[in-house]
Amino acid sequence: MGVGTQILPHSSEVVAFAHDLPSIRKPTSRRKLSLADAASRWPSERLISFPVEMTSRYLPLFSVLAVLLVLPARAQTLQNEDPVIAEMWQIGMEESRTRELAHVLMDQIGPRLAGSEGLEQAQQWLMETYADWGVDARKEEIGTWRRWRHGTLHVDMIEPRVSSLEAKLKAWSPGTNGPVRAEVVVPPVKTNAAADAEWMASTAGKFVMVSQPQEMCRAAQELEANASEATIEALGKRRRDEFNAYRNRVGALQAGDFDNAGAAGTLESRWSGGWGVNKVFSTSNKSAVALDISCEDYGLIYRLVEGGHRVVLEVNAQAQDLGEVPQFNVVGQITGSELPHEYVLLGAHLDSWHAATGATDNGTGTITMLEAVRILKMTYPNPRRTILVGHWANEEMGRVGSRAFRDDNPEIMDGIQAAFNQDNGTWRFEKIEGQGYADAASHIPKWMAMLPREFQDQITLEMPGPQANTGSDHTSFICAGVPSFRLQSPYDEYRQYTWHTNRDTYDKISFDDLARNATVAAMMAYQASEDPSRFGREQALLPVAANGRPRSWPNCRPAPRESGR
Repeated sequence: MGVGTQILPHSSEVVAFAHDLPSIRKPTSRRKLSLADAASRWPSERLISFPVEMTSRYLPLFSVLAVLLVLPARAQTLQNEDPVIAEMWQIGMEESRTRELAHVLMDQIGPRLAGSEGLEQAQQWLMETYADWGVDARKEEIGTWRRWRHGTLHVDMIEPRVSSLEAKLKAWSPGTNGPVRAEVVVPPVKTNAAADAEWMASTAGKFVMVSQPQEMCRAAQELEANASEATIEALGKRRRDEFNAYRNRVGALQAGDFDNAGAAGTLESRWSGGWGVNKVFSTSNKSAVALDISCEDYGLIYRLVEGGHRVVLEVNAQAQDLGEVPQFNVVGQITGSELPHEYVLLGAHLDSWHAATGATDNGTGTITMLEAVRILKMTYPNPRRTILVGHWANEEMGRVGSRAFRDDNPEIMDGIQAAFNQDNGTWRFEKIEGQGYADAASHIPKWMAMLPREFQDQITLEMPGPQANTGSDHTSFICAGVPSFRLQSPYDEYRQYTWHTNRDTYDKISFDDLARNATVAAMMAYQASEDPSRFGREQALLPVAANGRPRSWPNCRPAPRESGR
């Protein structure tokens, strides 16, 4: 059981007790610590008072720290007299440069697909920006990836009426070499192998609809607010039935099968569950253009075809395959003055998908860490430990950049005090999980305790943590036993509207929250750098997963060094 802390009502003692978050530590009885004992474990000028609210699973920030001290009355939000923290607040909150940095990255440079010229331009911009700020930076080669350049795309319905359609090219799709006009077909209900083969042959020169249409393109929350329970249940049942029915039509066929059959193109629609949003990924097509079409337009085409109408589209897609090109991480560094071979690592992936400009995945993470380094350079130019910032390439292809950095820099891995990663949206940080490290509760709460109260109140700590979110670059280091933590923002709206979608653009950024996040990241890096003790790497026992099965510590896999396309 994990060791947590709680202030008992009407008590002057701090009590450490066992939570139902499993840990490698398993005390058989409660240990009582006096306030004096607790205070002696961390300098008195660095202790604060905090509210206590506890659950057995989620540990609100200050009950994890579990130390009460009386502070001098003061109007400011700062909880101590540290001039570095005060200056960080001024630079990060009052003099934020997040808007202008985001304007360059999202508006001027734009999408940053793995292997693309956009990613290369963003890396060059980072190098120049760090040089202007007096921060050492380098590019570290990690392998190669396939470069794909896409130009303009026009998709128009010509029959049975004329209408321009909303569509995106799937990444690495072939172009059309000029306008291509062809009929749209829907896979028939499967009957027998001979009939299926005959129909497949008939798709040559046609556009094939290969994914299920949606009956309704309204967001779920709109239904919940306005529709009856019966309507919601009936719609859900029809969606399940329609999904199964379409799967019965397509069977095991993939878009690549139609590509091989000589289809003019494949049409898909991966609706993201919100107004006007689709998730747009990649294709393996070699000759047939691959399109993702909006939920609304895809449903229109399907209803017309199923209604017996001849639907003809004209598609003009510009795209070039430019082969494998070298790929790089950008790594910035502020060298430590006392412990140069121990490190605090800030990280965020720089690449994005291509259907929008990658604003919240992961432009906001990139700007958070870029701005954090600016704050650190201006307020803490001679850190105790070396501070690194990694702008990882090709995370969307399987965390390639961060895995390569781990594999290529074992001496840095040995020296990392703590790593902080950000990769999920624009809102202010709401949680930091201890990622299963037994020592997390001994370090992260005391670092957080030094931050202004506004920052403390917004973040919940979960110690030692179940490693619940494993889909980003922090996991590239956890598998190697490196203390690496996710600075987590809220998920629901991000997953629905901007994560990998065609609407992930500059206007979705909350700049007040982005300034807060950058300032928090800088302050946490400062505290980790100054901590007199090293962060231990002892692993706690992880709680069981939602399916009741035990969790195991992840294993590292070598980074892929080429696209394989």
